[in-house]
Amino acid sequence: MNLSVYLGLQHDAEATLADAFRLVSEGHSSEADVHVLCQRHAATCDEHVTRLKPLTERYGQHEESEPERMRAEGLTTARSGPVGLLRDLQDLYLLATFSDITWSMLLQAGHALRDDDLLDTVGVCEPQTAAQLRWLRTRMSVTAPQALIAAE
Repeated sequence: MNLSVYLGLQHDAEATLADAFRLVSEGHSSEADVHVLCQRHAATCDEHVTRLKPLTERYGQHEESEPERMRAEGLTTARSGPVGLLRDLQDLYLLATFSDITWSMLLQAGHALRDDDLLDTVGVCEPQTAAQLRWLRTRMSVTAPQALIAAE
């Protein structure tokens, strides 16, 4: 069974996303909404990691050795300025999308296994990840005109 591979991917994706949200929060602390909401989203990701723990204890958290490209790479630094904010939000969106689609794969496994614990975890976490994606998309839409059109 390869469920452990995807539980490991999800664990890593959520931990990476939490760190990235914190980095963007601190790097763009002058944007009050970005600062506060990124901290809140990071806490949600931390909660997801906690919720995954009983599942990884049951099924394992297999580290796939070959497909490095399956891993979500985190942010290493926050960029500056309006374009930097836009790019950082876009990077967060990519990381959150990776997490979101992985929740979808885990949902399918939960149905196939008839595992109520896995289904409950996905049922709580996936909608929260979807909400993060909606906020990121909205914030990018608000940021883009200023960042891309206005003179610096």
